[in-house]
Amino acid sequence: MSAIPIMLIVWGVVAACFLALLAYRGQLTRYEEDQLFLNERETHEQQEQNEIIRKVNKIGPAIRVLGFAAAAMTISIVGIFTYDAWQRLR
Repeated sequence: MSAIPIMLIVWGVVAACFLALLAYRGQLTRYEEDQLFLNERETHEQQEQNEIIRKVNKIGPAIRVLGFAAAAMTISIVGIFTYDAWQRLR
């Protein structure tokens, strides 16, 4: 059995997770506003903004890892496919 179908399935799962995290981050930051809170006491809006920032920072490393994994798998799949095609043309 060739490695290409298995790699395509794994790539599809990784890419789907990556896109789902990007969509989640977009949904989180949809209503985020740039605000400057000048008084010392914490307001409800400031707490909401801090919670959004905390969630976005928490999923940031996972987005980077999945993005890198999807890119690396894409390059390797294209490389294997190209090598296989080159061998068949010889």
